Amino acid sequence: MRRDGEFGTDARMVAALALAPAIALGISRFAYALILPDMRVDLGWSYAAAGWLNASNALGYLLGAVTAARAIAARGAFSMMLAGAIACTLGVFACALFEGVWALNLARIVSGVGGAFAFVGGGVLAAGIAARHGERGTFILGLFYTGPGVGIVLSGLGVPFMLGGGAGEWRGAWVVLGLLCLPMIALLWRARHAGGGQAALAGGRARIAPMVPMLAGYFCFGAGYIAYMTFMFAYVRGLGAGLGFQVAFWLAIGFGGIGAPWAWAPLLSRLRHGQGFALANATAGAAAILPLVATGDVTLALSGLVFGGSFLTVVSTTTQFVRRNLPPAAVTAGIGAFTTAFGLGQTLGPVISGAVTDALGTLSAGLWGSAFTLFGAAVLGLVQRDLRA
Repeated sequence: MRRDGEFGTDARMVAALALAPAIALGISRFAYALILPDMRVDLGWSYAAAGWLNASNALGYLLGAVTAARAIAARGAFSMMLAGAIACTLGVFACALFEGVWALNLARIVSGVGGAFAFVGGGVLAAGIAARHGERGTFILGLFYTGPGVGIVLSGLGVPFMLGGGAGEWRGAWVVLGLLCLPMIALLWRARHAGGGQAALAGGRARIAPMVPMLAGYFCFGAGYIAYMTFMFAYVRGLGAGLGFQVAFWLAIGFGGIGAPWAWAPLLSRLRHGQGFALANATAGAAAILPLVATGDVTLALSGLVFGGSFLTVVSTTTQFVRRNLPPAAVTAGIGAFTTAFGLGQTLGPVISGAVTDALGTLSAGLWGSAFTLFGAAVLGLVQRDLRA
């Protein structure tokens, strides 16, 4: 009974920590897809220019990722997570103040740096808590990765209704996103006692060479998933979907992410090597193709639901791989290495997809490339072996 009580307490603690990726990814990064169509029209951008705003966020994320492990070792995981969430929120508010390309990109870089600290710091804390529960730790760790889904749902309930009425309304949408972050930062503070075990997860070095296949796969995943999350909403809107269905599609992605731990945990706990990573990438790739071959409402909603549940699971599998294969002291360095590979991929993804769209004149061209990149990540995952028995 006592162990069940500890499990429940730790699960609630990780659920609170999940608000960090809700801010860092669900709101600060992904919700830009909701605002992109109106900003692009109002500011006269090409799709490549619009893609740069997410690429800048990813560049900031990359800069944060390469310094996160050292910062966490020096300042503590919780402190860096909270500071990162605050930086994300400030960057979101800043996007409402400017319309110049350089200023907007700088605001997105700030959000990206904060996002890396929030995500890596929260991930280290969640991994330390999950390590106390053996196989059931897979579910607890999965709870942390429901956070982006929560942010996606909240942004979908607030932002679309602010847009579509005239020039400049995208500014109000950024303000709404910033306001959504404030109560989540307050709730994050309640998880300040979640630091148990974090010291044991920092300070060591991770062996990179044996993880090259999965690191390369994570690079491909970063490039592939971000194109879907940047441009698929614009694609659905371009098909003539009404406001109600636009909201429903975005919520399907979010609810898919929230339900992922319950759907995937029983299977992932039995898989080893890079198998879970490969399966989740292949599922995300299949979901990304669905809207390109059939544009019915059911197909589009199913794509969003499955993609939401699988792309966040990919992220979870990398942390599980690190926790399973590296000594405790190297966990922070291992998460940092994967986050860096991920950051490189998602920095390039939106720009390349946008450039392909501009060159060929159709959003579907870039989205096809996104799907095939995810399948490439799945193949690389199958190559990866565990580092030790």
